[in-house]
Amino acid sequence: MRTARPLLPWVVWSVAAIAYAVAVINRSSLASLGPATQEHFGIDATTLAAFPVIQLIVYAALQIPVGLMLDRVGTTAMVLGGAVLMIIGQVAMATVADVWLAILARVLVGAGDACTFISVMRLLPEWFAVRQLPTVSQLTGLIGQSGQLVSVTPLALLVGVAGWTNGFLGLAAVGLVVTIVGAAVLRDRPGTPTLIERMTGRRGKLTLNARSLAGEPEAVTSSIAPPATAMIPVVASRPGFGFFGRARRMLRVPGIRLAFWVHFTSPFAANVFLLLWGTPFLTGGIGLSPAEAGGLLSITVLSSMFAGLVLGPVSSRFVERRVWINVAITIAIASVWITVFLWPGTPPMWLLITLILVMPLGGPASMISFEVLRSHSPQSFAGFATGLVNTGGFVATLLAILFIGLVLDVQGAGSPEDYSLHAFKWAFAVQVPLWILGLTMIFVETRRTKRWMAEHGRRLR
Repeated sequence: MRTARPLLPWVVWSVAAIAYAVAVINRSSLASLGPATQEHFGIDATTLAAFPVIQLIVYAALQIPVGLMLDRVGTTAMVLGGAVLMIIGQVAMATVADVWLAILARVLVGAGDACTFISVMRLLPEWFAVRQLPTVSQLTGLIGQSGQLVSVTPLALLVGVAGWTNGFLGLAAVGLVVTIVGAAVLRDRPGTPTLIERMTGRRGKLTLNARSLAGEPEAVTSSIAPPATAMIPVVASRPGFGFFGRARRMLRVPGIRLAFWVHFTSPFAANVFLLLWGTPFLTGGIGLSPAEAGGLLSITVLSSMFAGLVLGPVSSRFVERRVWINVAITIAIASVWITVFLWPGTPPMWLLITLILVMPLGGPASMISFEVLRSHSPQSFAGFATGLVNTGGFVATLLAILFIGLVLDVQGAGSPEDYSLHAFKWAFAVQVPLWILGLTMIFVETRRTKRWMAEHGRRLR
C-alpha cells in the first residue's frame, strides 16, 4: 500500500518562502520611490544611493555572522528575528523626518533582510530530497521575485494615494501578519517545535508526526531526475572551531570560491535596476512616464520569475554545464547593456524591451551558485558557507549602486531635474568592470575546481 506523502514540508516551505518575499518587498521598497524619496527628504543622487548602499553593506556584512548564528540557533529564530527587525525599520522609515534617521531605518531593514534568505535556503535540505532541491530553490527565488513585483507598482501606488507614512506603516503591518503565521508554522526540521509551541511548552500532533520528503526518493517535483549532488566532506567540525578557522577552511576549497563568483557576477545588474536606478533611468533618462516605467519594471520581475521556472529543471539536468549556463546569461546581459551604452541617442523601444527581458535572467542564474555550493560544502558548515556565497551578488550590487550615484553627481546630473540620458549611460557603464572581474574569476576558479576534484577523486555525476 502506497503511503501518503507528507504535506507539512510544503506548508513550512510556503510560509518560509512568503517570509522571503516580504523581505524582498522590504529590501526593494524604494524601487519605484527614488524621485519621491529625493523630494521627501530633499537629497541629491549620492545621498539617495546611500539608502540602498548602506542597507546592502549591512546585508552583505552580516551574511557570514548570520550563517554562524544559523548553524547555532536554527532557521525559525533567524527568520522571525529578521522579520521583527524589518518591521521596526519600516515603522521608523514611515515616521522619521531626518535623513540620517531614515538611513538608520534602512540599516534595520538590511539587518533583518540578511537573516531571511540564507535561513530559508538552509531550511530546504531538512524537508526535501536532494533531487528536489534545485527546483524548490528556484521556486523559492520565484516567490521572492513576486515581492519585487509588489514593490514596483502596488507599493508606489499605495504611497501615492495614502501618503509616505501610511504606505510604509502598511508594509510593516504585512510583515507583522507574516511573522505571527511563521511563529505558528515554521519548524527547523521534522520533530522540532514552532516558536509558539516552545513558548507554551506543548508540541502538537502535527509536530510529533512530522515527516520530511528527504527520505522519500520517489517524491519529485519535476519529471527530470537530476543527478546526485551530495556534500563532499572536506572539513571536519569540532568544538571551538572559530570564525577565521572556518573561513580559511572554506576558502581553501575552490568550489566554494567558484560559487561566490557565480553569485557575484550575474544578479547585480537587475538588482541595481530594481532596487534604485531603474525608475530614474527610464523616466529621467529615456523620458518615459512613471506609469510606463512601472510597467517595464513589472515586466522585468515577470521575466525573472519565468526564468526561475525554467532554470531549476535545466540546472538539475545539466549539472556539468550549470556554471556555463550562468556565464552565458551574464554575457548576454552585458552585451545588451553595452549596446544600450553605445546606441546613438535614445535607444529604440525594441532594445529597451530586450534589456528588460534579458537583464533579470541574472537573478535566477545566481541561484546556480547554491547548487555549486552544495556539491562542495560540508553539511556542518552549510549556514556559514551559504552566507559566505550570498555576499557575492550583494557586494557587486552595492558597489554598482554607489558608483552610479557618484558618476551622476560628478556630471552634475544628481537630481531629478538634472537627469539626462547621456549622464545615465556613463553612470551605468560602471557595471562593465564588475562583469569583467566576475567572469575572469569564474574562469580561474572553474579550472582550479576541476583540478581539485581530479586530485581528490571527485566528480559531479
